[in-house]
Amino acid sequence: MASRESMMAKLLGLILLSCMYHQSAMGRFVVEKNSLTVTSPESIKGNHDSAIGNFGIPQYGGSMAGTVDYPKENRKGCRKFDEFGISFKANPGSLPKFVLLDRGDCFFALKVWNAQNAGASAVLVADDMDEPLITMDRPEEDGSSSKYIENITIPSALITNNFGETLKKAIKNGDMVNINLDWRESVPHPDDRVEYELWTNSNDECGVKCDMLMDFVKNFKGAAQILEKGGYTLFTPHYITWYCPQAFTISKQCKSQCINHGRYCAPDPEQDFSTGYEGKDVVIENLRQLCVFKVANESQKAWIWWDYVTDFQIRCPMKEKKYNKECANGVIKSLGLDLKKIEKCMGDPNADLDNLVLKEEQDAQIGKGTRGDVTILPTLVVNNRQYRGKLEKGAVLKAICSGFEETTEPAVCLSDDVETNECLDNNGGCWHDKSANVTACKDTFRGRVCECPLVDGVQFKGDGYTSCVASGPGRCKINNGGCWHENRDGDSFTACLDNENGKCACPSGFKGDGVKSCEDIDECKEKKACQCQECSCKNTWGSYECTCSGDLLYIRDHDTCISKTAGKGKSSWTAMWMILLSLVMAGGGAYLVYKYRWRSYMDSEIRAIMAQYMPLDNQSGVVNHVSENHV
Repeated sequence: MASRESMMAKLLGLILLSCMYHQSAMGRFVVEKNSLTVTSPESIKGNHDSAIGNFGIPQYGGSMAGTVDYPKENRKGCRKFDEFGISFKANPGSLPKFVLLDRGDCFFALKVWNAQNAGASAVLVADDMDEPLITMDRPEEDGSSSKYIENITIPSALITNNFGETLKKAIKNGDMVNINLDWRESVPHPDDRVEYELWTNSNDECGVKCDMLMDFVKNFKGAAQILEKGGYTLFTPHYITWYCPQAFTISKQCKSQCINHGRYCAPDPEQDFSTGYEGKDVVIENLRQLCVFKVANESQKAWIWWDYVTDFQIRCPMKEKKYNKECANGVIKSLGLDLKKIEKCMGDPNADLDNLVLKEEQDAQIGKGTRGDVTILPTLVVNNRQYRGKLEKGAVLKAICSGFEETTEPAVCLSDDVETNECLDNNGGCWHDKSANVTACKDTFRGRVCECPLVDGVQFKGDGYTSCVASGPGRCKINNGGCWHENRDGDSFTACLDNENGKCACPSGFKGDGVKSCEDIDECKEKKACQCQECSCKNTWGSYECTCSGDLLYIRDHDTCISKTAGKGKSSWTAMWMILLSLVMAGGGAYLVYKYRWRSYMDSEIRAIMAQYMPLDNQSGVVNHVSENHV
């Protein structure tokens, strides 16, 4: 069973949501439309309105012709069409197929997803009642819907019930119904500059929708900065806030979700007051990001907002418990922004006063002119028209570029193969080693990224923003691996260890962290050497020198002094014994040689004598008396 605090969080979230609608009561929600023209049959030719679906990819700036197909089964499109053996794939050379489906029984997005998988090029959904057109919104993402919402790539539109019945009747009569969908006027182009705004949020723990928003900002950053730097566009970020009803301002829930005494609020990120971050943490970071934009805009560098937002989401995520002021200030400093100006812009969140920055945001939520109220988060507005469709780089860039008159669009609208050259200015706020002239900044067509580099086969490792450390074999060749080093009196000392762990360790005779400093150890002062009574100690760079008083000799291994003469006497006796031992060994060897040779000589002499008087039987060359008697 849900806890009381969790239930209160959800209840207050609904109250805050109702307050949002109350704030915009004087405004209105505008349904963004595209033009639909029936080109055949002749009996139903004409122009009609259709409401652009808030998912998929509308063809902003273009048009599409096709033939309408109304399936005989699964007409609401809530099941897969292959279960019924139905395919909407167009034959080669024929017009694309636009599938007409009925409203009801399942999400709009699921209908479009099933039709797309069956080969449809676009989807028309016929309303099931007589009412003004509404926007087909995406459902709240859950485990099942998130698998298809982000993969819808075809356009879709809602048509009225009456127009839907007209199309169905023509198809039933056997007519080929051809229509043309036109988005060329969906985004107006009043001048040579496109103005657009993004209603966003700094909360990164709201599920699939937050992940989608963060991915879009990161991927679109490069194109946005090129358009802004070239003067082609005027971009403004916005953040939705709500106020707490007067009756609840002193409650625990409002105090945890609001700042400035309930004037500006955001729902608890986890919908649980007992854990994690609070709604007011989100409001404060939203305010900080607004002030980053204002301060950057004052210095004619409004595009830095994109760098701050992407760097903050990478360096300061909620899941790593880094979503805080300290981490945010680190990002601000790395981008060279004036921290004091930003803090002044933010004001005091505890004051019982209006915050001018956030008050402007609440006022801006109310629709003006052709733009309706902002009630969907995130929302993109291009030339005062709310964008409908997938929040994806290519689709959004196409919508923005459609805001230019044809043939006047900038080069970025025609090619993605561009670089932003952000690394030329302050290394893009990334890590930089001036002494080795190595930087983690890398330009891409999506904007600069901060990634530790690979230099001469040596990989640097780190976050790319505040630190990069050379790692692996050979790292000491590059600026001593970022470790301490010093040359003195012709000798070189370094704390770099050329191994895989990438650590810095002061060499023998030094102490310190090995990165910023290694201090010479004074072995004499710290009594680590020359401790004998007759010893005298003198410290040297990286080592020490010991001497003994009088006629004494210092022995380092034993840290002691001995007499020099004692050493000489001992050496003399040792030499004498060595000589005597050598003589004994030489004599013994000579005796063995003498004994061997003398014995061999005596044996040969005896054999010669015996051969003369007693010849051996096996000596065939000697005639004996036995052989003579047998001749």
